[in-house]
Amino acid sequence: MSLTKSDRRQRIKYRIRKIVIGTTEKPRLSVFRSNKEIYAQLIDDANGTTLLAASSRDKEVDSKGTNVEKATAVGKLVAERALKAGIENVTFDRGGYLYHGRVKSLAEGARAAGLKF
Repeated sequence: MSLTKSDRRQRIKYRIRKIVIGTTEKPRLSVFRSNKEIYAQLIDDANGTTLLAASSRDKEVDSKGTNVEKATAVGKLVAERALKAGIENVTFDRGGYLYHGRVKSLAEGARAAGLKF
């Protein structure tokens, strides 16, 4: 039985989520990557709430440039919003994607802006 690409990613995502859990003090930085955009949100799994979010569709992110540059800008934006909300430490959830390309640049952008994980 062959798995589709989305089935494979879903299995990897569940495997990661067994380990990575977000709390109020240390929320989970979850990444979703579509073909055109990239989204990041800080999630408190204990209460089941999204604390804040940022995406490449936000007005603060420059729409020109490569997807990797946009992902870096989203990482910086989510880090700025988190620091403004008093959150410094997060756990990183790559969402079943490889830590490469846009996902890696989002994480590096968040680290460069002062988020610790």
